[in-house]
Amino acid sequence: MGIMTEHATTTPTVETLLARASAMLPWLREQADSVEAARAVPASTIQAFREAGFFRILQPAAWGGYEMNPQVFYRVLMELGRGCPSSAWNLMILGIHQWELGVLDPRAGNALWGADQEVLVSSSYAPCGKARKVDGGWMISGAWPSSSGSDHCQGGAFLGARVFDDQGQMADLRSFLVNREDYDLIDDWHVVGLAGTGSKSLKVRGEAFVPDFRSHSIVDYSMGNGPTSYRLPFNQVFFSAVSAVIVGFAQGMVDLYVEHMKPRQNVLVGGPIAAKNPFIQEKLGNAVLLIRSARARVLQAIQEASAQVEQNEPVPLDMRVNHLLDIQGVAKDCFSAGHMLFKKSGARGIFNSCPMQRQLRALLAAGNHITQNEDDTSALLGAYLLGQGLPPGVFELPRAS
Repeated sequence: MGIMTEHATTTPTVETLLARASAMLPWLREQADSVEAARAVPASTIQAFREAGFFRILQPAAWGGYEMNPQVFYRVLMELGRGCPSSAWNLMILGIHQWELGVLDPRAGNALWGADQEVLVSSSYAPCGKARKVDGGWMISGAWPSSSGSDHCQGGAFLGARVFDDQGQMADLRSFLVNREDYDLIDDWHVVGLAGTGSKSLKVRGEAFVPDFRSHSIVDYSMGNGPTSYRLPFNQVFFSAVSAVIVGFAQGMVDLYVEHMKPRQNVLVGGPIAAKNPFIQEKLGNAVLLIRSARARVLQAIQEASAQVEQNEPVPLDMRVNHLLDIQGVAKDCFSAGHMLFKKSGARGIFNSCPMQRQLRALLAAGNHITQNEDDTSALLGAYLLGQGLPPGVFELPRAS
């Protein structure tokens, strides 16, 4: 598959990668405020993630990657999210595309990584642009919002667009890898949470040509014949990455809450320290329950899906529908846990200097990501279980009328 190369280093163990992530937490915490103020993750952090091997976790071995199961990437994100939410979010977005390149025709990977295997790609999958078929590929035009970490990406961006048939009916939702020189970045990222992700909008200059081998369907699930890790459904792999980093945000909230409460005095009634207050104890216990449950769902879903493809069997539709419910409910549970702790943090929690506030705002912002739309997904699963079918263009291509 593609240009075969030797690994720059020996593939690390999962434990080694997690240890590297844990070792970064104090440093990430220290710089979290400056990252938010700058509205961008510094190049030095991206380089540190490179040197730790995090961007190689999902990269195909053909281009120097570790070709690991996505579960490894998720566990690293769950760890890093405890430190600086914006930095972890950038790793999540910029590190998931290595998996997507593994799904594409090898010519796409050769073109991107033939000269430099560390080139990064950003994305904005919202179908905000237009795509028209031409000989050998597609012409892409339009503007897309919120392309996280785009300043660090010289390899271009994956952009989403709907494709329509001759009758004007939606035929597909596709991802297109557009070259960096074909679009401009628009600095419009002024937000309440995850402010440091540098999620600028981008606008294609006129029309950009994207060859067929740099495009794939987001909807149509085809297992393919490549390495096992790249036979999983696109939506599950990408959505789960978002959920995984959100689990990290919530766990960071727990870390800070415990540090905050252990030495704190109970001002209202005096006497015992706050840590002995049964209500504070109860809130912490129930918050941890919600977070651990969300974490377990993400990891169980990828384990179940991986077991299918390892047997050379596609992930069945009913399993994919249930997995989507598991994945999209993560932000709801994690925000509930974070808000529960924030409410018991007292007046100190409302100060901008309180790092718990940053974690909560990150949970608030991440919960509005399209991958965390638990209301629609719950209804979708309920309709499926009641025999009402599924809307076209979610799990399968629309059928021609």
